[in-house]
Amino acid sequence: MKRITATLLAATMTASMAACGGSAASATTAGAAETKAAESKAEESKAEAKPAADGASWKIGSIGPITGPAAAYGASVKNSLELAAKEINEKGGINGYPVEVRFEDDENDPQSAVNAYNTLKDWGMQMLLGTVTSKPCIAVEAEAQADNMFLFTPSGSAVQCISGDNAFRVCFADPAQGTKSAEYIGSNKIATKIGIIYDSSSEYSTGIHDSFVQESSNQGLEIVSDEAFTADTNTDFSVQLDKAKEAGAELVFLPIYYQEASVILKQAADKNFKPQFFGCDGMDGILSVENFDKSLAEGLMLLTPFSIDEESSQDYVKAYRDAYKDDPLQFGADEYDGLMAVKTALEQANATPDQSASEICDALKKAMTEIKLDGLTGKDMTWTADGEPNKAPKAVQITNGAYKMLEN
Repeated sequence: MKRITATLLAATMTASMAACGGSAASATTAGAAETKAAESKAEESKAEAKPAADGASWKIGSIGPITGPAAAYGASVKNSLELAAKEINEKGGINGYPVEVRFEDDENDPQSAVNAYNTLKDWGMQMLLGTVTSKPCIAVEAEAQADNMFLFTPSGSAVQCISGDNAFRVCFADPAQGTKSAEYIGSNKIATKIGIIYDSSSEYSTGIHDSFVQESSNQGLEIVSDEAFTADTNTDFSVQLDKAKEAGAELVFLPIYYQEASVILKQAADKNFKPQFFGCDGMDGILSVENFDKSLAEGLMLLTPFSIDEESSQDYVKAYRDAYKDDPLQFGADEYDGLMAVKTALEQANATPDQSASEICDALKKAMTEIKLDGLTGKDMTWTADGEPNKAPKAVQITNGAYKMLEN
């Protein structure tokens, strides 16, 4: 297992996708699906540059959830991958070769993720910019490590996601985010009496929780309530909220995902409990929850490396909005930076797509430690041989229904 050298994190999430099949009725469905797939392929071809003289191209795969509760995360990653590839191709590709990208849905299921990985290998994938979530990423990394396939996850934040020397990440690891959250709350004197509500069935949530608790005493923070839930008990948070309220929590730390957080904010409002709520980058996406009253998130703070209102992000945000009629999330910004980092590293290594995937991986292992990138999620970003990024943390607060960057 690698040591942790970064300063913050990124996040993981849940998603599901149903499969259809059978009989004459489904034949019509299949035909419609094929038509839709053809249309999608035509749309994706816009991201392809003119072929190189020898017909070679870079084939880059990605895996993540694009249906179900976490679809916002996967969609933002998929869209940003295609957007970055299109921009690269319009400028001549990488080392003179065009980039082809393909995204596979993993249903946030490890076995489905492995199946998706094998599908991408059959397609000819030479490197993987995924997966989006931690559990699938851990499963896929085992396969990629055995194949010596370069893996660069945008948001797989569990420590085990990059256990091999073939793997790197854009986001920060879970333990670092907990530490930095406690440091931010303490140094900015946001509160001293802290309640915590976390998901004990999630590696993401428990990893942040444990490091947050460990750092809290160093920051003069008092944990007055510390309550867990699981994936099987994530709809009623009355007990957790009551304990935090009765204990006098001034701030409730939520190292969880946006779906559960939206329920907690609604139930807290029903109880007239109004502490400062503070989350991590898994909170990004809460404003996109269907039928969620955005006013309930007013004042919510979260640590995240990206905000759509940053001056340095405006070209990307405009291009994303023009292409997809929506706002990008941090996970998409991570993926965008990931492809730009890969481009820089491939150029550093003077690699070409006629090399094998293993040869490309070996070249990238070295080159990734030699590059520096000014990206959407950080300036002067570098990577260690452990695969961890070095960049400064940022915090945002939801104000008038939008994310606003805070001074750190």
